[in-house]
Amino acid sequence: MTPPHRPPLLARIDWYWTFQLAGWGALALFNSVYGGSSQLRIVATIACWGSLGGLLLSHLWHGVLRRRGWAVNGLRWKRIVPSLILLAAIQTASVTAAFHVMYPPDILRGIAWLPGALLFWFGVFLTWTVFYFTALSLRRAARLEAETLRLQLHGREAELRALQAQVNPHFFFNSLNSVRALIFEDREAAAHMIDQLAGLMRHALQSGQHATVPLAAELDAVRAYLAIEQIRFEERLRVSFAIEIGAHDVEHVRVPPMALQTLVENAVKYGVEASAEGADIRIAARRTSPADGAAMLQIDVANTGALREPGNSTCVGLRNARQRLQLACGERASLELREQAGWVHATIHLPERA
Repeated sequence: MTPPHRPPLLARIDWYWTFQLAGWGALALFNSVYGGSSQLRIVATIACWGSLGGLLLSHLWHGVLRRRGWAVNGLRWKRIVPSLILLAAIQTASVTAAFHVMYPPDILRGIAWLPGALLFWFGVFLTWTVFYFTALSLRRAARLEAETLRLQLHGREAELRALQAQVNPHFFFNSLNSVRALIFEDREAAAHMIDQLAGLMRHALQSGQHATVPLAAELDAVRAYLAIEQIRFEERLRVSFAIEIGAHDVEHVRVPPMALQTLVENAVKYGVEASAEGADIRIAARRTSPADGAAMLQIDVANTGALREPGNSTCVGLRNARQRLQLACGERASLELREQAGWVHATIHLPERA
């Protein structure tokens, strides 16, 4: 049986009482030392009595602040300061009573000591209140930051789902056009194409529930798509794969779903379809090691031909692919399109996340 999940130790600590006991305990120690070495037992007893009284009064004060909302709806200093004076007066009376119990009645003569005692305890409760308000502000700031991060995450997920919803209909529309073009020419080939398209639909539906999928699953979907286009273009479409195989197979690295499909579709449209002789398409994936040492995955989809001004549908696909890479894989992910030595390269760089 799996043990129930427990929150971290720091989350289980009651920080309010931890700081209460630590603070008033430290004050009792300070008053014991400051009170002198003579009759240390009596001095320590009175110091402990004062700290216990202060602990009780501060806890009651804490309840007043929470019930009246003085610490939430703006600091009501016009009400807080008189309350602190009252707390100081009660605490001074309590400690004075302890002095009369523990010492001879004439130990406290006159009232010259009274302003100093009131000022001391007023300062103690003022310090307590400032620390309490500071702790509340820090906690509210932390909660606000956590809520902001949560909303940002939900926003990123919603944006990613919206971008996937734009890509998938565009892809299936093109695939259905391919089926339609073949159905009156070769029914058997059209049936095979429909089987491949069903596999692609299954992959799209399953992968659409996740921000990333294994590269191996993306490659299977791309192979199914190219099988459809191979029936359509025959010898005009020539495909080769160069997927790095090693101890840590790159096919297990996770990539945004349908991102590779968009680049392959673009290569078919502007490489094979635009040329009477067709085109070669080369799909490669390998690890790279940038100067900072962080492992990156490079996926390159290249087709023979020249770089052309893409149409509206392809612009949407490439723009969405870039945005989805950034959303799913972070700011280091990138997509570049370039022409080199008779080849048009669409290259993805993304941090490796196995």
